[in-house]
Amino acid sequence: MTRRLRYQVAASLDGFIAGPKGDYDWIVMDPAIDFDALYKEFDTVVMGRKTYTMMTAHGGNGAMPGVEVVVFSRTLKPMQAEGIRITRDDAAGVVKALKKKAGRDIWLFGGGELFRSLLDAGLVDTVEVAVMPVMLGAGIPLLPPGANTRLVLADQKVLKRSGIVVLSYAAPRGRAARIRYVKQSRKPTQKPTQKRAARKRVAKK
Repeated sequence: MTRRLRYQVAASLDGFIAGPKGDYDWIVMDPAIDFDALYKEFDTVVMGRKTYTMMTAHGGNGAMPGVEVVVFSRTLKPMQAEGIRITRDDAAGVVKALKKKAGRDIWLFGGGELFRSLLDAGLVDTVEVAVMPVMLGAGIPLLPPGANTRLVLADQKVLKRSGIVVLSYAAPRGRAARIRYVKQSRKPTQKPTQKRAARKRVAKK
């Protein structure tokens, strides 16, 4: 079965994936999100130059443990090192080839311009957005202007503790992805003494 290309991203309620200066300190954290489980769903990450620059602003070459990173850029010098490749090749062509290879799903890490080009090429399978209870007012949009695309809701999770809403949509001709990396909260169980007290209250009525 062909690997899926999944645009998996956090976004503000008003549709931005980063602040005006590329900042992302507005992203809310929630212990219900199991990041280890999320990362295990992928073995390849693709991203654009702006996302790569933001990642490497504080040092490092952008490599991510356990996955192969592919960076698309028309201006950066092509390079290949352990776990990372920077290329000027056509993104659609590279992604088509990646999808044909055996392996886990491919994470479209960002940004919006790369998402737009791959969506227009019909290569995106799912759009997965963790909507933050934050409005930025300005920043880098989830998707730059372009053609209309109709999606189909595949799954949703509401994280009441933080107010985050996680949504998964199937893109046209894409295969839906379920949200499996959000831990299900369990209802607290009553202790035996609590249960006996509850039964006594019911019996008295």
